[in-house]
Amino acid sequence: MSIKAVHRIPSAQVTFNVKNRSRKDMKRIVVLGCGAVGMHMAIDLCKDPEFEVTAVDINREVLENLTREHPILIRVEDLSTEEGVTRAVKEADIVIGSVPGSMGYKLLESVIRAGRNIVDISYFPEDPFGLDDLAKVNGVTAVVDCGVVPGMSNIILGDHMRKMKVTRYECYVGGVPKSRNAPLGYKSPFPVLEVLKEYTEDGCMVEDGEVVIRPMLSETMTIDLHKVGTLACLNSDGLRTLIRTTDIPNMFEKTLRYPRHVSLMRIFKEIGLFNMTPIQVEGASVRPIDMTASLLSQLWRYEPGEADITVMKLVISGVEDGKPACYTYDMYDEFDPVTRTLSMTRTTGYTCTAVTRLVLDGGYSQIGISPPEFVGLVDGCWESVEKYLEDRGVRYRMQRS
Repeated sequence: MSIKAVHRIPSAQVTFNVKNRSRKDMKRIVVLGCGAVGMHMAIDLCKDPEFEVTAVDINREVLENLTREHPILIRVEDLSTEEGVTRAVKEADIVIGSVPGSMGYKLLESVIRAGRNIVDISYFPEDPFGLDDLAKVNGVTAVVDCGVVPGMSNIILGDHMRKMKVTRYECYVGGVPKSRNAPLGYKSPFPVLEVLKEYTEDGCMVEDGEVVIRPMLSETMTIDLHKVGTLACLNSDGLRTLIRTTDIPNMFEKTLRYPRHVSLMRIFKEIGLFNMTPIQVEGASVRPIDMTASLLSQLWRYEPGEADITVMKLVISGVEDGKPACYTYDMYDEFDPVTRTLSMTRTTGYTCTAVTRLVLDGGYSQIGISPPEFVGLVDGCWESVEKYLEDRGVRYRMQRS
């Protein structure tokens, strides 16, 4: 059943947010999903007095905790229903989608049917281009996969594709606890079940123009990174839309984890702890992966103030002005103790809010489904997003060789 309610923040907070502006002059941003990333995107955007930000979720307690400290409107809705989404976005100038992947495609479709522009980080498994015609008919700009990777990496790649013939794309990225002594060498701000499901899946890469599929945990490659040390590289599906939207003959994206964690996950998979076929346990039908996720959920939850790090290394090679060229980007980011924001939340969420502002300001306005590489293809968009992140302490260092 759909739950409907609206809660407005105290008038003193509204006054702080408006700063002598009438409500009709403000741009209305609606954030759908108030999880680890959605919450902090709403907080980031509400600091601008030109924006009226509404956070929407089915969890009233989470919303009320948020509005106690920040000038944000809140709305309780069941975002798994088209009716709930339609009500939530009715007055929005732009929407941000930040829900679990299982809900993402349906939510995106509902927002497009409502005729609202959207920037989304739900990372749903369906092909987003299945909604391209609908978005064009409704005149909607819909930017998908707009986090760190996919997301920022695609924007950078798109910017280079404007200026050079790219022949090789390498992306290494990972979010891990700062302490290598974390339980089983890992923690995550995201649902544990989603993380474990990834370990059962395959990674896609492109080699000599052909798509190659390999199990995620089959990789044995490692990489040494400044400030972090040695990390294991896992095959992943982070290329996503790039396989369709580019003709780069060699591409891969690797997920980075501590080597100890990868070794343990291989054992877990081998003994069946990630299996999705139910088994009988004392008369009850249980999926092993659900049991494993339940056991690990407490262990892998970040405690308040506990530090994480996010690292990314991006290598883009090809021909520029008739000569070989190679660009390397490095990003290292840590938990921010001032804002109490996890690094993975910062690097993912602030990319999304940066592009949200681009769309609001008309800096990016292509109608239809836009993966983030399309944003990078527009002159000035990469520089705008880069500056936005730098202002928040997330920095990408580039070297040319």
